[in-house]
Amino acid sequence: MQVSLYSAGDAGYAGDVNKLTTQERVSVVSCLVEGNSIRATVRMTGVAKNTVAKLLSELGQACSEYQDKAFRNLHLKRIQCDEIWAFIGCKEKNVSVKQKRKGWGDVWTWTALDAETKLVPCWYVGTRDAYAAFHFMHDLKGRLASRVQLTTDGLRTYVEAVEDAFGSEIDYAQLVKIYGNAPEGAQGRYSPAQCMGTRKDVNSGTPEYRHVSTSYTERHNLTMRMQMRRFTRLTNAFSKKVENHAAAFALYFMYYNFCRIHQTLRVTPAMEAGVTDHVWSLEEIVNLIRSEHLSRKENRESGNIQPV
Repeated sequence: MQVSLYSAGDAGYAGDVNKLTTQERVSVVSCLVEGNSIRATVRMTGVAKNTVAKLLSELGQACSEYQDKAFRNLHLKRIQCDEIWAFIGCKEKNVSVKQKRKGWGDVWTWTALDAETKLVPCWYVGTRDAYAAFHFMHDLKGRLASRVQLTTDGLRTYVEAVEDAFGSEIDYAQLVKIYGNAPEGAQGRYSPAQCMGTRKDVNSGTPEYRHVSTSYTERHNLTMRMQMRRFTRLTNAFSKKVENHAAAFALYFMYYNFCRIHQTLRVTPAMEAGVTDHVWSLEEIVNLIRSEHLSRKENRESGNIQPV
């Protein structure tokens, strides 16, 4: 579903996640999913910074594994895909060779969102190239139960990736934005060039023209930036490790899909999609760590060891 997550077991961790009570874990997770930074979470809960980071890493891995298993055979109809930019450590233009080996630089998160249920069935944290597009589209294909209508932006790597993953069994169109001149001055620092209009290009099948849109997934990009502190610009809250960045996404999507009631649906996206029958509590999410540990232990004892 996304880049592999590794346990944050570095030397120097001052706290032990196993010593936290369930309520303490819930308090930490509540702060993180509401857009607080790790240091703010430390001040609000009194839990050590390294313990918070380790809990995020372990819970992120558990959330990733759970959603990977749960989001299968999905009956979705209209999928919108987009990519959102961030950076690890520093921006790509400032990264050194040594820092690049550590995974620093630009990082992109590919997301798929169903326009009707608002479910995010899969995502991928990595680069913005053909390899990432192929991996992302094949992952999406493996989660769908039937033919869907797919809309992406004008990124050219989507075309071959969609064809390779779906063949002719998809109704696929691109919404290509036509830009004018870039804004001048400091005020346009984070603003794109002026959008002069859009063009709808049909690449496969017979997509409904009125549903060729990326509005929902672009609005969801704002939700991600609001709910994850590490996406706030001009701060030092950015991710320092790609593993922690991916863990934060896994936790965010678990909360978004299963806990957060969508304003227009009046239920969670997972309920609307028929994946679950109730609104999850944060305690249920926290307990995923124990469930995944028990599952791995059973696999080891039975000799059926599965890679993480």
